Amino acid sequence: MEISKAFEELSKEKERKFKQTYELIINLKGLDLRRNNLSLVFSIPHKIKDKKVCGFLTKKSDLVDTVTKPEFTKYGNDPKLIRGLVKKYDFFIAHASLMPSVATTFGKALGPAGKMPSPQLGIITEENADTINPLIDQISKSVKIRAKELSIKVPVGKEGMDQKQIEENLRVVYKNVLGALPGKEDNIKNVLLKKTMSKPVEVELK
Repeated sequence: MEISKAFEELSKEKERKFKQTYELIINLKGLDLRRNNLSLVFSIPHKIKDKKVCGFLTKKSDLVDTVTKPEFTKYGNDPKLIRGLVKKYDFFIAHASLMPSVATTFGKALGPAGKMPSPQLGIITEENADTINPLIDQISKSVKIRAKELSIKVPVGKEGMDQKQIEENLRVVYKNVLGALPGKEDNIKNVLLKKTMSKPVEVELK
């Protein structure tokens, strides 16, 4: 069905005691994920929520929670501490000079979780407000996709957001996923939209 009708259908659902998240589900077909690695990082137009960000920086910062180089040893000696750190934060940034040490100390946990700082979004050369604040804002609008199965689920909005904003977010998500597929539309089985506690409804995106 058309997106507008999908929203109408979902609006009929029973109200919950919390603001539900709108989730876009893109089911794939004819794709071997072992051969066709699907890993994307891009930005959506409208922020859904603030993300918890931690920085591996040369000095403590008032702008972001910080782990400095002298603290690396503490984490390196305690895998449980590292797992707790990775679980606590949605995103990590790092000063470029620390990246070799970050990779050595935290790489085995950050890598599989898809949270390793990257040149595209996360590695910085300046530790000031002009650099960090815009980056955190960009991170809050960022989407990371690492497909491990033939079904991609991405939050695109929250109850209380303008419907047009949610629609713009989901179209950007769909466009980026579609662009990364080798067979484009031929690799898409169907597209669904749902709220946290609702049944999914199929939508048509063109």
